[in-house]
Amino acid sequence: MPINPDAVGAEGSPSTFSWDSTSSILYALGVGAGMTDPTGFELEFTTENSHGVEQQALPSMVVVLSLRSEMKGAGPLAALGSFNPAMLVHGEQSFTLHKPLTVTGAASASSRITAIYDKGKAAVVVMESTATDINTGEKLFTTSSSMFIRGEGGWGGDRGPSAKFVAPERAPDHVVSYQTRTDQALVYRLNGDRNPLHSDPQFAALGGFDTPILHGLCTYGFTGRALLHAVCGSDPTRFVGMAGRFASPVIPGEALEVKIWIENDNTATFQTFVADRLVFDAGTMTFA
Repeated sequence: MPINPDAVGAEGSPSTFSWDSTSSILYALGVGAGMTDPTGFELEFTTENSHGVEQQALPSMVVVLSLRSEMKGAGPLAALGSFNPAMLVHGEQSFTLHKPLTVTGAASASSRITAIYDKGKAAVVVMESTATDINTGEKLFTTSSSMFIRGEGGWGGDRGPSAKFVAPERAPDHVVSYQTRTDQALVYRLNGDRNPLHSDPQFAALGGFDTPILHGLCTYGFTGRALLHAVCGSDPTRFVGMAGRFASPVIPGEALEVKIWIENDNTATFQTFVADRLVFDAGTMTFA
């Protein structure tokens, strides 16, 4: 039976959450920081006490903080009704930083279902959340994500947008390659996403996968690191936001290749591949 399409507009209860130096380091390690820089090990993201190095936070960590908020509060997904969680995969993800992300902080946020689309054999549920500083009330960041739930469509609703992304017909301005570890999902899940799809072979099989797959947001974080270093000169204060669509799963241990095209003074487009297989598509980035 299809999920409840009338859940659009449902809101979760506000929740407060915080992060600290260890949280920032753990996220950085979870998305591969320190693995590919033998001279510096990205020490500004992976340590807090290196001489002459000030710790910084990776901008894409906001997607983990948003998830942390949803897990603490009474989220709006209950309004959807019941569905098989093994049939849920991440569809799209975006974030916008209203100010640079700090290494430590505390915020308040709540999530809202902004759209539900009927894809026939699946449903797409879109959620948005904006976090504000609990001390100043300033907006910190906004995140938006869509969930693709197989087997939950078919009620005759709006299919939603379907514009196809076309990469520029020229060589990329930057190509960044990162190797993931075979235990990458086991490290990344320590950031809070304990979905057994990424750790339990039996649960992964229920979702139709031969082996546990990498978190989509881990692939997203690897891609964000590539954008940070290639486009922003490794300066997180220049990173404003990124968005895109998950195209196919990544298996821990596979190598990622991020192709980046600079469009103008503050916009880039990108795609992420495993060999010739597209795994993250329709990527857009804004920067200062």
